[in-house]
Amino acid sequence: MGRTRTMARRLIRALLIESLEDPPVDQLLQLLQNSSTSLWVSSPCTGSSPGTDTGGSVRVPAAYCGIFGLRPSHGLVSTENVIPMSQMFDTVGWFARDLSMLSCVSNVLLPLAADNTIKQPTHVTIPKDCFEILGSLSDQTYQILNASVAKRFGNDAVDNRNLGEFVSANVPTVGKFISDFSRSEAPSVPALSVISYVMRCLQRSEFKANHGEWVKTVKPNLGPGIRERVHEAIASEDGPMEDFHVLKTEFKSALSALIKDDGILAIPTVPGSPPKLRMEAVALENFRARAFSLLSIAGLSGFCQLSIPLGVRHGVPVSVSLVACHGADRFLLSVAQELYGTLKQETKKAWSWSSSDSSL
Repeated sequence: MGRTRTMARRLIRALLIESLEDPPVDQLLQLLQNSSTSLWVSSPCTGSSPGTDTGGSVRVPAAYCGIFGLRPSHGLVSTENVIPMSQMFDTVGWFARDLSMLSCVSNVLLPLAADNTIKQPTHVTIPKDCFEILGSLSDQTYQILNASVAKRFGNDAVDNRNLGEFVSANVPTVGKFISDFSRSEAPSVPALSVISYVMRCLQRSEFKANHGEWVKTVKPNLGPGIRERVHEAIASEDGPMEDFHVLKTEFKSALSALIKDDGILAIPTVPGSPPKLRMEAVALENFRARAFSLLSIAGLSGFCQLSIPLGVRHGVPVSVSLVACHGADRFLLSVAQELYGTLKQETKKAWSWSSSDSSL
């Protein structure tokens, strides 16, 4: 572990020292200490590597290392011989340093598409609430995406409806839980907080079934943070599992109706800059809640999600994510290929590239 952390520290410095007077290495290390794979990919040493993603373990490290990270549609890539965490959500994804490498790896690992015709999306939903409440306003990713989609696919392709309102109106079982999340004083989208809560409850239940006996018997020496979450999962009650499963089915159906086969959902990958090493508990919990509200969209639905790096702003890599329906992984990648150049152009404009702390 010590060797991995030393390598991680060197890699982060190599990536960021050019654009920072005081690189936030320690605050990044807290988040990335278990993400040496993504750090390795972001270095010049290699171009791609696999990774598992149950709740965000490909997407989040990719976002904070400034590389591409794909969580494929659930069940599309075999998880055989992978130790399960939660079979309902476990996926095998991959990191890539650039789109060319991402395409090469995806062509090998993804099933062949029935129709290889490259399609453009008829609509791209860019939910205002996800960016303005759950994301970071200072990154200007909402404006960047709107401008890029309009420029590449036309103004009519842009859809800015609030995702929280859509979920509340189209996922009936959300109403059974939403009152518990509507009173939050922290910034939140209550309907997406419910989605996150249900996914975490289902994930904990399966984790407990898979590993509860082993944890109680072996009593492994787990690191801080991980230890508390593992024991919390083992001790948790399952709750109304039937309602959870019904909501999961409703959510997948509603999201399918929103995106359709020829649409894309664009969201922040993460809420903003990574949490600092000694962040106050309340602020850290708020960060985690916003992060899981975003990550559970693809997680609970089983849809594919690609985290796309935009550049480095104020010393931290910034990314956005594109989400497509289950099984539309190749379509998702083709849209990313078409949109990426425009995203980079609009990012330069929005960030006023005369600034010395921003770089591609």
